Amino acid sequence: MKTIKGPAIFLAQFMGDQAPFDTLAHLAEWAAGLGYKGLQLPTDPRLFDLSLGAKSQTYCDDIKGLLAQHGLAITELSTHLQGQLVAVHPAYDPLFDNFAAPHVRGNPAARTAWAIEQLTLAAASSRRLGLSAHVTFSGALAWPYLYPWPQRPAGLVETAFAELARRWHPILDAFDDAGVDLCYELHPGEDLHDGISFERFLDAVDQHPRASILYDPSHFLLQQLDYLAFIDIYHTRIKAFHVKDAEFRPSGRQGMYGGFSAWQDRAGRFRSLGDGQIDFGAIFSKMAQYDFPGWAVLEWECCLKHPEDGAAEGADFIRRHIIRVAERAFDDFAGSAVQQEQIDQLLGLTR
Repeated sequence: MKTIKGPAIFLAQFMGDQAPFDTLAHLAEWAAGLGYKGLQLPTDPRLFDLSLGAKSQTYCDDIKGLLAQHGLAITELSTHLQGQLVAVHPAYDPLFDNFAAPHVRGNPAARTAWAIEQLTLAAASSRRLGLSAHVTFSGALAWPYLYPWPQRPAGLVETAFAELARRWHPILDAFDDAGVDLCYELHPGEDLHDGISFERFLDAVDQHPRASILYDPSHFLLQQLDYLAFIDIYHTRIKAFHVKDAEFRPSGRQGMYGGFSAWQDRAGRFRSLGDGQIDFGAIFSKMAQYDFPGWAVLEWECCLKHPEDGAAEGADFIRRHIIRVAERAFDDFAGSAVQQEQIDQLLGLTR
């Protein structure tokens, strides 16, 4: 069995203009001071430049060296924003345009090509950094048609997933060439948001060996999906792990759809670690049981608690939940060196 690595923290929610959140060096010092051992890096040029990382081993070594000065390692690179842009339904064009480089905004075809190139650069960068996994979003073409009213035309979902696979298959091949697993965060708003949609995608990309999962139980709790059974079903594809809490408290007025309420007023909302309903003891136990090979990474999102408090509490929370796996069976002391002849005798067998 393997002991999960950690604690680590995803830096996307902490980047800012003021120290200690303004540079990678400052963020590294801050995170190490809280007790984190790993950083999941958004591929924002302020933290990591994909164009440089893909072509320069020196640049990648310098980034790793900077973090090593603080006792930190890179867990994964993140292209959540770029992955989102691999597939965008036209209804969301104006909202997602700001995720793209300025020179492709207003041009959906150019934006998609740019996003695909970004993912290809991420594969090369991950290889130079010696990483085994990468985290991203799938994007969405079918999401506006999630609820079948009006009735969906026959073939709409199949066509959407065929197109999603057409765009992602070459990217998955690039990650395969780099020796890196591509982990999709299954997330509402993405076409890949639960087990069934992930299975549909797997079929469309011919069960690609690099198509993997970033496991985040908070999104499953808000969908009322069994997040523990999910690990039993998909553990061979889970290669990354966001430790994020959530709560779901439906009322006579609202349920999982939330009635367009603000986050703090929704029945389902994200919470800082330990403030929600997720059974992390059971999750970490299953991760140990199935030899999860990666890092436990805090993704902080909470509509109530200050982010710095969430980050400070999160490191200790994860550390307490990581299970240092046993090197031998607990009942080895009672074992005996039984020979085959004795076994046959115990079973009443004659040979």
